[in-house]
Amino acid sequence: MSERKQSADWLRGKAAPSMVLVRRMTALGLLGTGAAIGQAFCVAGVLDSALGHPSRWSTAALLAGFALLAVFRAACGVLGDRMGFAAGAAARRRLRTEALGGLLAAGPALLRERHSGELVATVIDRIEALEGFFTRWLPAARLALLAPALVTVSVLLVDPVGGLMLAGAGLLVPAGMAAAGMGAAAASRQQFAAMARLQARFLDRIRGIGTIVLHGGAEAEARGLGLAADELRRRTMRVLRVAFLSSTVLDLAMALALVTLTLRFAARLASGQGDPGVALFVLLLVPEFFAPLRVFSASYQDRIQALGAAEALSALPAPAPDEPPREVRNVAARGVAVAFEDVRLTWDAARGPALDGVSFRVKAGETLVLAGPSGAGKSSVIEILLGFVQPGGGRVTLNGADLASLVPRALSRLTAWVGQTPMLFATSIRENIRLARPEATDAEVADAVRLARLDGFLASLPDGLDTAIGEAGFGLSGGQAQRVAIARAFLKDAPLLLLDEPTAHLDPATESEVMDSLRRLAIGRTVILASHSAAAHAFAGNGFAVRRVDLRDGQVVNARGVA
Repeated sequence: MSERKQSADWLRGKAAPSMVLVRRMTALGLLGTGAAIGQAFCVAGVLDSALGHPSRWSTAALLAGFALLAVFRAACGVLGDRMGFAAGAAARRRLRTEALGGLLAAGPALLRERHSGELVATVIDRIEALEGFFTRWLPAARLALLAPALVTVSVLLVDPVGGLMLAGAGLLVPAGMAAAGMGAAAASRQQFAAMARLQARFLDRIRGIGTIVLHGGAEAEARGLGLAADELRRRTMRVLRVAFLSSTVLDLAMALALVTLTLRFAARLASGQGDPGVALFVLLLVPEFFAPLRVFSASYQDRIQALGAAEALSALPAPAPDEPPREVRNVAARGVAVAFEDVRLTWDAARGPALDGVSFRVKAGETLVLAGPSGAGKSSVIEILLGFVQPGGGRVTLNGADLASLVPRALSRLTAWVGQTPMLFATSIRENIRLARPEATDAEVADAVRLARLDGFLASLPDGLDTAIGEAGFGLSGGQAQRVAIARAFLKDAPLLLLDEPTAHLDPATESEVMDSLRRLAIGRTVILASHSAAAHAFAGNGFAVRRVDLRDGQVVNARGVA
């Protein structure tokens, strides 16, 4: 199946919930066209009377009818616009919910394949580009057939030959647009790709602005961003050329219809065979015949953009189902035992397996240290337990239940995690801690702060817990940020604690303090710590049941206790 057909099928499926509003907008558009036909009749009658021809309707009645029809037509237009806005807003809200649900279901593993800037461009810009598809294109595509047909029937009733000539001129529009639109979808896809590349590059450079400045690369990066922006400009202009060309085809078709009909009526009136009222009525309906086609032509660009956007949106992961399948189950939250049975995982076939037949067991309340060099597979074990990736083979169980069969929310409630670099958001320290359990009381947050030994540091801040921090914890040291993450874990109070190199970037003194907080956090929980070998001894002793598993090249090479 071609990419274009896949995109069209995806759009058709997403348009289904909006079809009720689309049908109502189409009906309002037809009512507006009917009112326009009535207005043309009124104007033709007034002008015919002014030329001295008798009429069954008085001039006052015709003018009153024109005014009433104008009000009715305006009301239909306003209602149609409101429905279009509602349809577009509902569709964007629905698509963003689905897209974000899919990204959350896929987890951080998706960032191994897609750049975060590209994902942002897809969820924001490409969904925004679909607004015209729902607001304008869907009703316009129907009105482009029905409204001209209604006008044509009205003309056929008073002048069959004129009606046929009008219909013939109208047939030139889709033929011309088809010729002008060849390659337009490809141009739109290229425009979106250029926009995604520019956004991804800009995001990368903003994140690494310190490194760029320190290495004297600011001017070079500015030139690079300028070239990327210029590429986007050129691709945007290519898309606009198609839109202008389609409009030109429509204008030529309408001019042809007006010229041929005017010449025909002029010849008939000169020979004394024509009716001036009929001629005026038909000529006044020519703009109304082409008005829906003009809207269709203008919104055709919305369809092209939608096809380009749909290609990227349809490739996003699907959101998790609202209702879990029957085999999905929960796990008792008190005491969690973990087992890996011949687990295999491959991120990239060219680089070999990240995990190759890994097997180990962790009893409830036990602490297991996963040790090994960088790339041994320690973080892959943690990511599997967090539910961010599914193993390619083998089995992972929590209290005997297969990890793949667990309710996602239950798995989240069971698990607390502290990584190498905690993700802190640009808000207050209190809100960053409360992220672990939004419904927690202030007293519970205060207890978590005390247990994580954050209170001494917070006392030096002007607003204490309510002190605002910058993006990614800007304004906090590495040890302070890690203590905020530990406070989150204390607040969550989950029975399974996963620690992924939690002291990797800390100096020895800070590492010792953080490790002491982690030892308190580990009391009464099942702990899996992925770290260097020295961290194993920090957890040993004082009644802790600690074992160590050494990994190398994705395989278990040694398993022993830690004294």
